[in-house]
Amino acid sequence: MTSAGASAHPHSECGFASARQAFRAWRRTRPFWAGLLLLLSATPIIYFPYFNLSLGTLSVAISTTAGAGSLIIGLTLIVLGGLLWFQPIIRFFAGCVAIFLGVLSLPISNFGGFFVGTLFAATGGLLALAWGPVEADLPGGTVGSEGEPGNG
Repeated sequence: MTSAGASAHPHSECGFASARQAFRAWRRTRPFWAGLLLLLSATPIIYFPYFNLSLGTLSVAISTTAGAGSLIIGLTLIVLGGLLWFQPIIRFFAGCVAIFLGVLSLPISNFGGFFVGTLFAATGGLLALAWGPVEADLPGGTVGSEGEPGNG
């Protein structure tokens, strides 16, 4: 029995593998990790101002009067994260606004979700600013001596 006619990737036609490859191709054309960090940054910023902890008969309320401001900041970060995924052209605007909102959440939302939300928002905003689309190769496919397409 020989494997000469066998496919190199025997499971490449199945649904999961093709969906994974499609997701991978989609993810590489946009600032995916920046958007994900912005979505994750909204969670502690929104959650902690409305948080109540009960330890037996003792009730600890971390909630503040700035709940509305925290909700607005968190929802704006969620929208920015979604926009980075589906409209990557606005990455510069979304990155600047995310950094601003992350810093703004420090005095408004319990130190920015106890610094977790601020760190995620700032990191996601900086990743959005640093991301750039991959340029296609020039005709001929030549790569220059510096690694730049078309230089020789």
